Amino acid sequence: MAKNRLEAFSDGVIAIIITIMVLELRVPHEADFSALAAVGPTLLSYLLSFVHVGIYWNNHHHLIHAARRINGLILWANLHLLFWLSLVPFVTAWMGENHFAPQPVALYGVVMLMAGVAYYLLSQALIRHHGEDSPLARAVGGDRKGILSVVLYVGAIPAAFVHPWLAVAVYGLVAVIWFIPDPRIERALEG
Repeated sequence: MAKNRLEAFSDGVIAIIITIMVLELRVPHEADFSALAAVGPTLLSYLLSFVHVGIYWNNHHHLIHAARRINGLILWANLHLLFWLSLVPFVTAWMGENHFAPQPVALYGVVMLMAGVAYYLLSQALIRHHGEDSPLARAVGGDRKGILSVVLYVGAIPAAFVHPWLAVAVYGLVAVIWFIPDPRIERALEG
C-alpha cells in the first residue's frame, strides 16, 4: 500500500491540532505589555505544546519518509498516535488556564507519555513491515531517545503532584532531547 494518503492525512490532522491550540489563546483587552502577564501561563503552555507537536510532526515526517510502503497495522498505529496528539489542545488549555496546577500538569504528562508510546509503536510497526535488516530498522536502532522520553514522562507525572513546575521542566527537557530530528534516518537513507 502506498504511503502518500497516510502522510497527507497526518499532516492535515497535525495542522488542525496546532490551529486549535492557537485559537484557544485569548487576547488581553488592555493595550500594554503588563496585560500579557495575565495570559502568561496560557502562552507558556501553548509554546510548550507547539514545540512538542512540531517535534512529532518533524520526526513523523522523517519516519514515514524512510518507509517504502505501509499496511493496515501501520494505518492503525498512526491513528493511535494522532489520537493522543489530538488531545494536546485540551490538556494544553487546561494546564494554561489553571496556571500549571498539579492535576492538569499530570494529565498533560499522561497525554505526552501516551503519544510517545504511540510513536514507538508506529516505528515498531514500520520496522516489522520493512524487516529487521531494513534501512529504517538500522536507523531507529534501540531508540534510546524514545525510551528515555518514556522514563522521563513516567517520572514527571507523579512529580506534578509534588511540584508542578518540576514536571513542566521535565516536559521541556524531553522537547530539548527531541528538538533536533534524529539524523540516523537521513544517514540511513543516503547510505
